[in-house]
Amino acid sequence: MHPRSKRTGRIGRPPRLSQEAIISAAQRLLAAEGPDGLSMRRLAKELDSTPMALYHHVRDKDDLLLLLLEAHARGIPRPELPGDPRDRMVAAAELLHDVLAECPWIIEVVATDDLMAVSALWIVEAIVDAAVECGLTPDQAVDAYRVIWYYTVGELLIRVTRDRRRAESDRPSHRDREFAALSGDAYPRLASLADRWAELTGRDTYRQGLEAVVDGLLRRA
Repeated sequence: MHPRSKRTGRIGRPPRLSQEAIISAAQRLLAAEGPDGLSMRRLAKELDSTPMALYHHVRDKDDLLLLLLEAHARGIPRPELPGDPRDRMVAAAELLHDVLAECPWIIEVVATDDLMAVSALWIVEAIVDAAVECGLTPDQAVDAYRVIWYYTVGELLIRVTRDRRRAESDRPSHRDREFAALSGDAYPRLASLADRWAELTGRDTYRQGLEAVVDGLLRRA
């Protein structure tokens, strides 16, 4: 009998690391655990590798997040936007909202107001350009975009955080308990709405609010 050769390495060792494999694994982690669950150590474990090996492909966590943002941004469809500049502002902002809503982890990343995907800047260009066409100065157009941006990210961040918190608990929220106990003497209007407050504040009113914001901004023209 021939002596059995000594095995080296681990059985089922994954193929050689690549940037594509790292991005794919990071996307899975982000979808399951959000940005707080993503670290180079955690990602290395997911890939059955080491953090040091990952640094041959990405510089750090921020570099990885930028690659992830760009990968997502390159897949954003570019629909034909309305010719009317006011309607174009609304449509571009609504597209931005929908893009962020379909990938909740992005909301928490871009809320830092630092990391961004260059490939998605055409949406920003559309909003700013439309605002100028509506009569705003370039400076006012940037202000208008920032108001729309804060409104959009803020609305989504609250919605995503609320839904995650509720999914983690099997009891009524603190807010719901407090509203149920409101004094009609001290808070007559809120108390009259208390039993419907969760329903009313859970409605999707983004488009309604967006149009009000845009129309208010354009009155400066």
